[in-house]
Amino acid sequence: MDIVVKLPNDNILEINSLPKGSMTLVDATTSASINSQTEGLEKIFAPGGSVANTIDGLAHLGAKAAFIGKVGSDELGQSYHDGLMNIGAKPILFHSSTPTGVAMALVTPDSERTFGTHLGAAIELSPSDLIIDLFNGYDIAYIEGYLVQNHDLIRKAVSLAREAGLKIAIDLASYNVVEANLDFLKEIITNHVDIIFANEEEAKAFTGKNPEEAVSELAGMCEIAVVKTGAKGSLIQHKKELISIGVAGTNCIDTTGAGDLYAAGFLYGIAQNLPLDICGKIASIIAGKVITVYGARMEEALWDSIIKEIAEITLL
Repeated sequence: MDIVVKLPNDNILEINSLPKGSMTLVDATTSASINSQTEGLEKIFAPGGSVANTIDGLAHLGAKAAFIGKVGSDELGQSYHDGLMNIGAKPILFHSSTPTGVAMALVTPDSERTFGTHLGAAIELSPSDLIIDLFNGYDIAYIEGYLVQNHDLIRKAVSLAREAGLKIAIDLASYNVVEANLDFLKEIITNHVDIIFANEEEAKAFTGKNPEEAVSELAGMCEIAVVKTGAKGSLIQHKKELISIGVAGTNCIDTTGAGDLYAAGFLYGIAQNLPLDICGKIASIIAGKVITVYGARMEEALWDSIIKEIAEITLL
């Protein structure tokens, strides 16, 4: 579960040695301590995790979507299940005696978000949990970059997805995750991945290059590469074709979920066989809307306006 907290300054990050803009894994004690340190501040609770945010977006767009994960046999785990059901996504949730994971999403006044994440039961998802039947009937398998530390799990997931005939997409998650798993990521992306998403920092950690050079290098390793460049928009490359996508909207109060919802829009477009520039525009529209609210989940009225905007550009 995500707990989104609006911070008045950077003090909490400094006290807990959390690099701004990163996702840092913490133990249960530290997670509870951060929760306690932020007592009295406004908090939003929502089913979280990068891929779950993307699934939320896809489900709201009308795509058939399912989520595979592991939760605790506790109240938060039941809330997670119910949250997926409520948006029309299929929960494929395994259960553990370990408590459900919690991600403290700390939003500083500059709208940057920093995660202190205790993965809890989520990290216990294992290769033996996965069978090919879970992948049948879908077009795309989207893999959580934050879990690449579990190399065997990722290898099993890409193997089953490929056997079931799915395209494979992955997000690089965080620059420090990339740095810690660089060789493994290069192996997986080169041999198995069709679509890769990265932001500027992640792309630089992976390639050592600026966004324009990085997206070209990534596109040489898979079918489609996307590098998100924040306020400048995003770059999409397929073979030698490079597409630049601008931002949609400028009213940013919280960047939590922007990359996840960008992926939702882009993958929705891919599943609908839309041109890459339209996929990018849909992605930009959704990312531009989610940064106008706190957290990664948007109310139905906002989704109604998003769907209307998407209908306009797909009918052009």
